[in-house]
Amino acid sequence: MLMQQKGFTLVEIAIVLVIIGLLLGGVLKGQEIITNARLKNAVNVVNGISAAYYSYIDRYGAIPGDDELPKSHIGCGTDNTAADGAGDGNGSITGDTFNDTAGETNKLWRHLRGAGLIKGDGNCSQVATIPKHPWGGEIGVDAGNGILNFGSNSVICFKAVPGDIAVILDNQNDDGKADSGSVRAAVTTTANAPAENPVISYDTTQAYDVCFTI
Repeated sequence: MLMQQKGFTLVEIAIVLVIIGLLLGGVLKGQEIITNARLKNAVNVVNGISAAYYSYIDRYGAIPGDDELPKSHIGCGTDNTAADGAGDGNGSITGDTFNDTAGETNKLWRHLRGAGLIKGDGNCSQVATIPKHPWGGEIGVDAGNGILNFGSNSVICFKAVPGDIAVILDNQNDDGKADSGSVRAAVTTTANAPAENPVISYDTTQAYDVCFTI
């Protein structure tokens, strides 16, 4: 005698589908919350660096990183030499934007930390630990000359930002166009600085160096 196998009823299948839908909805909502938190953190980072940058200028009459008298101003190192953390005092941040241990971007972090304007080790005679943006890439500060057609403006740059995030950052904080306004972007490469010219439009499958004017 054959045993009759009992299958799932439509009600049971419907309940399972509802549960799966709730779980997927919870996961997607959680991802949205994380993304929004990172976006908010990114804006706070830019605003915080910008505020610290101008506070240093107001307080010491010199650009952080470019300051040629950090020993005199903030007790940085043992003397005002380049090897001990001093900039060249030419009125502009020079050197590579990213991964430049001897350049003025690195010295900028030392000066701002030494002045107590941002968190971190204030020992200016040592190479600074480079801060990271919420998506894991380096943060750099540089003169805008030669970077994304910004002209004379100093810029804060995030390296290797996912394309979909770059679009949101630009839309929320500027005009949504990669090649104009106060937020611009270039396809990220292995180079230690963003490209001279921004891309015309975003591609969400690419990663970008995204820069903001200070």
